[in-house]
Amino acid sequence: MRATCSTTAVHPSALVDPSAELGEDVEIGPYCIVGPAVRLGDRVQLKSHVVIEGATEIGADTVICAFANLGGPPQHLAHKGEATRLIVGEHNTIREHVTMHTGTVMGGGVTRVGSHSLFMVASHVAHDCIVGDHVVFANNATLGGHVTVGDFAILGGLSAVHQFCRIGHHAMIGGMTGVEHDLIPYGMAVGDRARLVGLNLRGLQRRGFGSDDIQGLRRAYKVLFGDTGTFAERLEQVAGEFAEVPPAMEVVDFIRAQSSRRIVQPESGHGG
Repeated sequence: MRATCSTTAVHPSALVDPSAELGEDVEIGPYCIVGPAVRLGDRVQLKSHVVIEGATEIGADTVICAFANLGGPPQHLAHKGEATRLIVGEHNTIREHVTMHTGTVMGGGVTRVGSHSLFMVASHVAHDCIVGDHVVFANNATLGGHVTVGDFAILGGLSAVHQFCRIGHHAMIGGMTGVEHDLIPYGMAVGDRARLVGLNLRGLQRRGFGSDDIQGLRRAYKVLFGDTGTFAERLEQVAGEFAEVPPAMEVVDFIRAQSSRRIVQPESGHGG
């Protein structure tokens, strides 16, 4: 066991590889295991029974609770032990039994998690995912591989996102919802197979969005998921009519970015 500065506290029962890099004021609790390629930022706390392995970097002021396992190898049959990484940002709270895996060579080699987020009990970030800042994963929320989650997104308890899907920023996924397609920014999805049920308006109000932006986004949503013409035609209509409404244009840009992918639709909506 080793600490790189005098203010780092390591419990006698913890196993910390001498090659691990520990910042200032790090606290490593009972029965934790820290591997040789791990870097812990300043004031990181490992409460107890935490395993940090692989090439894993944890940002400053992150708190990790009992039985979390970060940096384990990807659950991918093509992975043959190549050197891949997990990078976690700052000021995160990672609760009990959370798992986050390193990337795969075919997926870019890095799983990235942002900052200022809450990962509740037993939530999971799979290989090659990119997770933004200020997100909330409720209990048992699960990402498949290669998923992208935007800033301020909220994933409800027992929800699951299929591999390669994109979750837009400020989106909200209801509990026990299975997401098989991309979810637009600001969208709300529920159902055993996700359907779009509106916009995360309360979330926008809480985060200080102005009434003009909110009302403009609501009007754009009604046009985009209306029953006139094709979805592609409605998308172009929104792009023309709501060019001065930034949130509406963010939705347009999100859809255009990967036009070949389907997006989550309202129950009565048309396919993308």
